[in-house]
Amino acid sequence: MTIGNVAPVKEKSSSRKKKQVVDENAPLLPRRQDEDLEFHEFNGASFSGAVFNLSTTIVGAGIMALPATMKVLGLGAGIAMIIFVAFLTEASIDMLLRFSKAGKTDSYGGVMGDAFGKVGRVLLQICVVINNVGVLIVYMIIIGDVLSGTSASGIHHAGLLEGWFGAHWWNGRAFVLLVTTLAIFAPLTCFKRVDSLRYTSALSVALAIAFVVITAGITIVKLISGSIEMPRWLPNVTDMTSFWKLFTVVPVLVTAYICHYNVHTIDNELEDSSQIQSIVRTSLALCSTVYITTSFFGFLLFGESTLDDVLANFDTDLGIPFSSVLNDAVRVSYAVHLMLVFPIIFFALRLNLDGLLFPSARPLVLDNQRFALINVVLMSLIFLGANFIPSIWDAFQFTGATAAVCIGFIFPAAIALRYVTYFMGGNL
Repeated sequence: MTIGNVAPVKEKSSSRKKKQVVDENAPLLPRRQDEDLEFHEFNGASFSGAVFNLSTTIVGAGIMALPATMKVLGLGAGIAMIIFVAFLTEASIDMLLRFSKAGKTDSYGGVMGDAFGKVGRVLLQICVVINNVGVLIVYMIIIGDVLSGTSASGIHHAGLLEGWFGAHWWNGRAFVLLVTTLAIFAPLTCFKRVDSLRYTSALSVALAIAFVVITAGITIVKLISGSIEMPRWLPNVTDMTSFWKLFTVVPVLVTAYICHYNVHTIDNELEDSSQIQSIVRTSLALCSTVYITTSFFGFLLFGESTLDDVLANFDTDLGIPFSSVLNDAVRVSYAVHLMLVFPIIFFALRLNLDGLLFPSARPLVLDNQRFALINVVLMSLIFLGANFIPSIWDAFQFTGATAAVCIGFIFPAAIALRYVTYFMGGNL
């Protein structure tokens, strides 16, 4: 099994009018010759649907930690780094797509397999599993922070439910996350084609933009009233400790743009695959705008008091009219956004874990028992991680410094070097 094969394998052409793929209950992976499946006409995913799905893959929990990176780097250096990583991401995705086309493969795992054999493909799958488990744990941590509250530096930040109803056993962190998992995540993770999530993805992007607009509005009002001091534009390096702290933001920035494992999946379902480059650029431009705006206004609003999860800052009086209502609107909008992002990240996670554990088995969706077992195991692991890992910063540093940097930058560069060596006459 390779990553991202969600449509029957066919020779890819620049235009895919009326290509045959399976319905909601059909396989994610290429069907085998001996499998007799019923197909219906699916004319392919649209440009807008693909942009929403890819943007949703990118804009996840990373946006909540970006204001904290501004606290470390300063606004000027921080915004410059966001733009720089966006260009690096576009270049690495371009490498993947170019060498996928050259090798006639339709998945990230396929091009890794062509370049480095089975070991390369398995290594990629392991990295995707580690990265996506870490990211989904971060999503749950943030949702728990928003709904049930969190404690940072000895200060308790009340969650929405605690603020509305007071402290009760049923709005405790573990119970709230359990209900969220069973009532929201479990149904959404049962979709079997990524294009089926286009509407939830569109809504999630709209909610992320709503979060940015509300935060920007609050900050502008406070700027006009003169209650905000201008922040630092450059990092404040006074000793070796503060110097080494600069490097802690790198994993956060890297994780914020990781979407490579879903690019081929989205490409395979496009009506016209020649649009994929434009889709990638449009998505990166949209997400970079959201990132820069959130980082700028989030750090401007809270300054040196910015927490690792900036949503936790929205629990106090903001010093403007309707402060309580705006606080709740910000937190609700982004909590729902993360709930809608969750299934699209889980999609790639489930596919890759199945490829690792059952490489020779029939396609996952043809085996309902295996499909359900993997879903239950993964959801249980993510749920436990969200209850025992204390901070999103810890999770980001681990996944961003290991699996994410491999998926986003090291593997694409290694593939390019491997192909260049081959075409220059080197030995593979």
